[in-house]
Amino acid sequence: MGLKAVAVLSGSAGVAGVVHFSQDTPNGPTTVVGSLSGLSPGLHGFHVHALGDTTNGCMSTGAHYNPANKVHGAPEDEDRHAGDLGNVTVGDDGKAQLSITDCQIPLDGPNSIIGRAVVVHADPDDLGKGGHELSKTTGNAGGRLACGVIGLQAAA
Repeated sequence: MGLKAVAVLSGSAGVAGVVHFSQDTPNGPTTVVGSLSGLSPGLHGFHVHALGDTTNGCMSTGAHYNPANKVHGAPEDEDRHAGDLGNVTVGDDGKAQLSITDCQIPLDGPNSIIGRAVVVHADPDDLGKGGHELSKTTGNAGGRLACGVIGLQAAA
């Protein structure tokens, strides 16, 4: 039986969503599926942040989750933060459906993302390739529009 987790996102200006995480086998990949609403059309950076602290809204979730102390990159890059999940694409209706499978965000073990936060950003993530001074740390993805703490969910 695998592990399941969920994050309920809320934020400024009506941005909201629910993101589900599942890991079927120990040391196996984690699947991330969810829906977001209230966003402007286009690309928005989507990351796991280090802290599950929302006492100061999304600002207190810390930096991108980065247990291996690497630079910011794309999800397919070998050299990237574990929490770098790229971008979500938002349609003209302000909604996005996401489906991601990733091997660096386990729900168990020493690098578990349980208790951390997932954040949706205002701007596209340049995946560390934009040449901006923030490219190698944040992907220059802009402000934090919505976030939610990742918590364990009862297995179905």
